[in-house]
Amino acid sequence: MEKIAIGADHAGFELKGHLRKWLEKKGYPLKDFGTYTSESADYADFAHPVASAVENKEFDLGLLVCGSANGVAMTANKHQGIRAAICWTEELSALARSHNDANVLCLPARFISEALAEKILDKFLHTTFEGGRHERRVNKMAC
Repeated sequence: MEKIAIGADHAGFELKGHLRKWLEKKGYPLKDFGTYTSESADYADFAHPVASAVENKEFDLGLLVCGSANGVAMTANKHQGIRAAICWTEELSALARSHNDANVLCLPARFISEALAEKILDKFLHTTFEGGRHERRVNKMAC
């Protein structure tokens, strides 16, 4: 079972908490890198530690949540070896994993329900990278 690093800013705090409980119930080992309140917080303060934990192979996958998912995705993608994908449907989540070997899921808390977030995360966790022609393309991402 994959080890998951999670984090969110204030806009993603409630959804992150819901998904943390959902993951724990399913037995996933995880670490919550914050935020721990709904008070205003800067997304980079949580996206960097999650991305670093995945980048350093302390965790297999990352989950980041903010209002639009753009801030956390942009921040996480600054890290070498991180492929953070913004997903708001199950299909996007499956494609991010199977075609792009995404290792950090970024969810837009202001645009999806808790039930949809669970489905997107479940798809992310249970989809594998196809490799093949996609591996060649993924290898071209690194700078």
